[in-house]
Amino acid sequence: MLRGLVPILCILAATPAGNGDTPLPSPPRALPFFYDLYTFRSDGGGTTVVAAVAVPVRRLRAERIDRRVRYRFDVRFVLADTARLSVFSTIDSVFVSVPRALPGQHLLHTYVEVEAQPSATTLQRLIVTDAARPGRGQLYTTPFIIPDYSGTDLMLSDIAFGLPDAKTGWSRRGVTLALLPTSEFPESSFDVYYEIYNLPSGNLYETEISIEPLDDPDGEDRAVRALFSGESAARADGSLGELRRVESALPKGRYRFTVTVRDMVSGRTAARSRLVQVRGWRSGTTLVLAMPRGVGRRGNKE
Repeated sequence: MLRGLVPILCILAATPAGNGDTPLPSPPRALPFFYDLYTFRSDGGGTTVVAAVAVPVRRLRAERIDRRVRYRFDVRFVLADTARLSVFSTIDSVFVSVPRALPGQHLLHTYVEVEAQPSATTLQRLIVTDAARPGRGQLYTTPFIIPDYSGTDLMLSDIAFGLPDAKTGWSRRGVTLALLPTSEFPESSFDVYYEIYNLPSGNLYETEISIEPLDDPDGEDRAVRALFSGESAARADGSLGELRRVESALPKGRYRFTVTVRDMVSGRTAARSRLVQVRGWRSGTTLVLAMPRGVGRRGNKE
């Protein structure tokens, strides 16, 4: 069951990257991890790119400090525009101290954020290293189109997913999400956040949310749909953020999650889809905030 929360003014978007890619057999010193990329319109006309990163505890060395157990890893996120020869990057450290060792299947997840310019010629690179074991890490790199959210067309950001009732996590204009890569989702209720662009304040609109099981041959016929209607309370720039909750846990499997928005005044329609893999993660997850060590500026070369 979907439950609507109070709409919150905001701006956002995304594309899967590394996104559930099945890792090839890894050498002994590798550190496989999971990640997704989400993009958002920036106030300055650029694009905010957020990487949600998750590392299974079994991949990290546990350090015993003062009768507690500590896990540490570093994340480097790079966006390199090959046409403009510009690089945007950030380096962050993540660590958590707990009373006792966590189960090997437990997920430690975090997020990092970079501001960049829209581009169709960008390569993204994510590197995660075990801070307790120098030389152990993993790199994933793929082409990544950074979308342009300027203009006047009705548009939707990416659909972002997070664990419910987050007290800390990725925050954007009043919304807090415990972001997880969509390839590693637990069997539980979860929050859904997206942004609508260029929907004038005062316009009546409808939002349809569809959850289609992809492992069922009759999945399209078994899709769960919910319809919401209301009056836009968009900011002056025509952007509106909405937070919804899926109250019922999804069984393990693959799903296509689609948001469709209709401006009832202009007749314009915009839609965005995202694939979600529900795996269970019965050993639990822990969100750990990353501590920035450095941010690269435009024009820096790797």
